[in-house]
Amino acid sequence: MESPPKVGWTGRHAVELYVRTYTTMLQSSGDIKAESLVQAHLGMGSVLHPLAAEPQSDMGALLYAVRRLPDAIGRCRHVVMGQSPQGFRAVLGADILSWKAVKAPARRRRWYQDGTTLAVLIASNSDIDDLVPTLVAYQIEWNKLHVALQDVELAGEQARSAAGASEDDWRRLHDAWGESFDETLALIKREECKIVMRLVGGSHLGYARNASRWWLPIAAAMDELGVRDAPVYFVSSNAHSLINVLTNVARQFDTEIRDWIRRNHPELDEERRKLEAGSSRASPDNWLYYSARHLFDTHPDRERQRQRRSEMEAAIGIRHVPARRTGVDSAAQVFKLSQLDPSAIDPRVGRVDEQKLRASGACILNVDYPLGMAAYHILRQVAEQAAWIAGVYVLGKAATLNADVGDVMIPNVVHNEHSGNTYWLDNCFAADDVQPNLVYGSALDNQRAVAVRGTFLQNRDYLDFYYQGRYTVVEMEAGPYLDACYEIAQPDRYPIGESVNMARITFDLGIVHYASDTPYTQARTLGARGLSYRGMDSTYASAIAVARRILQREDALLS
Repeated sequence: MESPPKVGWTGRHAVELYVRTYTTMLQSSGDIKAESLVQAHLGMGSVLHPLAAEPQSDMGALLYAVRRLPDAIGRCRHVVMGQSPQGFRAVLGADILSWKAVKAPARRRRWYQDGTTLAVLIASNSDIDDLVPTLVAYQIEWNKLHVALQDVELAGEQARSAAGASEDDWRRLHDAWGESFDETLALIKREECKIVMRLVGGSHLGYARNASRWWLPIAAAMDELGVRDAPVYFVSSNAHSLINVLTNVARQFDTEIRDWIRRNHPELDEERRKLEAGSSRASPDNWLYYSARHLFDTHPDRERQRQRRSEMEAAIGIRHVPARRTGVDSAAQVFKLSQLDPSAIDPRVGRVDEQKLRASGACILNVDYPLGMAAYHILRQVAEQAAWIAGVYVLGKAATLNADVGDVMIPNVVHNEHSGNTYWLDNCFAADDVQPNLVYGSALDNQRAVAVRGTFLQNRDYLDFYYQGRYTVVEMEAGPYLDACYEIAQPDRYPIGESVNMARITFDLGIVHYASDTPYTQARTLGARGLSYRGMDSTYASAIAVARRILQREDALLS
């Protein structure tokens, strides 16, 4: 089997230099200044931050950073990263759980604020690889705006013009900062940004301990359902796809959803009218699933609506397990297959034999997809504790080098930058499993994926060399998951720097990515723009393929 291409020395060296710089600095027991990392950040030439070294603002990078940091970062300048509340207490003498809980719009992570200090719980070294460049990029762009805004009035168009931002980007920034927009802009004009960082802990054992704590309430939910010793179909996706595909709960709220959307979301209501008039090719079910999230998240009576939903789901063998206050901020869902209602399953899944479904002894464990190496720790923990892993299915976002936003990519080769391993797999999914339910995009199978260290930690030279080796999918979770899969199937720990044949394993294995970024065109990411209703097209086409695969596997086993 051929190996992945040798990444261009200039590009790889610049990224490795940056990673080595902040990794070694964070080993210190004191604070480090983000300013100390700026030159390494500029020298890396990140595709996500192409104007980092230029005097003009890079609004794409700023928006990306703003959406992945809590709003409090505008007032806080001290960021402390740690693995657990116990670790913070032991080293700093601080009970961070008594601080104010804050969160970022586009990155699941536990943040706590006390005055001008932010404490953040991390699940793996991937959180460090994600957080540090994001904080440095935020500081760089803040300070560019600080210089640009000195001699202008903040009201009206002067500020936007001085920042060099388009009207769309300025509106997105306004949306991201919300009510604090004017206050934040005034603060940027008044002060430079000077962030300092510190790492508390950061051991491999600490990450494994976090995963063990994350598992405990899941085990309790499985005990409650009587599936603690059942075969497990492990799915890494999100908190909304499978629950909608496998139940009709959203349909039971149809009247409330339509009324709430009509009164509060005119763009979505216009899409509904197009669907009913037959002038839109989109799926009415996808519209309902997407709109249901608005009802359950923003309705004044949302607590009662959520309680009704939970009771309906509990009646058909589903338990939700909220994320605990640990570094692993991934909620989970447990589905007892024998209690599902076949008539309620999305018709696009296909015919379900009720008699065989009732005879199934298996369950699905769906986790809200983790970041990077946290995937390894989570799946390893599940595999250690579960009676039997019947299947592993990974559905997640990725950047694409050859497709477009909304397309679906299905790899049969995955290179993991963390371990250096290249995995060759017999992916259980093919383009035909997804394309029939994909209205706006294309499904591409036989692709090659590379699991990178972080979103900022890529440059043009880096991507060019992977692309020359026909690696077209850039993501963060599949590689770590496959390292864990290796340990499920083999008698030893995952290797380092090897080509690994995963075609003959004892469980079903499938990986599907939907494109959220196109680095070569420097298109705005889904994280900067927000995931639109039509962006759900690829998500649900993929989720339907996963649900169908699991039910067909059970059907075949019971035959």
